[in-house]
Amino acid sequence: MIHPTALVDPGARIGSNVSIGPFSIIEADVEVGDGTSIGSHVVIGSNTRIGRDNRIWQFASIGAAPQDKKFHGERSRLEIGDRNVIREFVTFNRGTEDGGGLTRIGNDNWLMAYVHIAHDCTVGNNTIFSNAASLAGHVSVDDWVILGGFTLVHQFCQVGSHAFTAMGAIINRDVPPYVTVAGSFAEPKGINSEGLRRRGYSNDRIMAIKRAYRTLYTSGLPLAEARSELARAAEGAPDVKLLLDFIERSQRSLVR
Repeated sequence: MIHPTALVDPGARIGSNVSIGPFSIIEADVEVGDGTSIGSHVVIGSNTRIGRDNRIWQFASIGAAPQDKKFHGERSRLEIGDRNVIREFVTFNRGTEDGGGLTRIGNDNWLMAYVHIAHDCTVGNNTIFSNAASLAGHVSVDDWVILGGFTLVHQFCQVGSHAFTAMGAIINRDVPPYVTVAGSFAEPKGINSEGLRRRGYSNDRIMAIKRAYRTLYTSGLPLAEARSELARAAEGAPDVKLLLDFIERSQRSLVR
């Protein structure tokens, strides 16, 4: 299942039922899990781990050196989980020493054409990155996030679980869980209620999240007072607690 024109380094570890298409290159110290399919003209750089049952389409560049002038060839890694769909011309970079040396992508993600994930990023599970969505270095994207086409995320930003970005959003601050943002620079536009319904959230849970959103964004309260209100609302409401915990760990301030 390895095409005769593919170049696979003897030091690469290839699982069972893996297919590798014409003219693809697999460098040394690469691990590819069982059942993964790699299309034609794909380049997978050294120090890359890829899990099971991934589908990598043609012309992707996976695990190249980071685009960081401070990088001088030190060892760093890229780890990709299971069952991801990685479309044409996607680029994922390894980590850097200053960022912990690791770029990590989780499971069951749908990463469309021309997506770029830079050094030291962390992407959770079940995300969708539409065409040409791009993460600068050190970005964290939590589970179930949807990035609209051509979304750009500034370095060191965090995007919380179930957040949604409109096409062309430019994100230069942290986006809390559940929040929909749009514009350049991105501004909050409500919660991702449709996405929550599709994932089985009850009306009561969605209403609790809406109330939390209003406390944070439309009540007129300063952030410190809004946090106090959310802390009270979070008692017995895990969804609101998730939002509160995100606010507590935010480093770049919130989209507001």
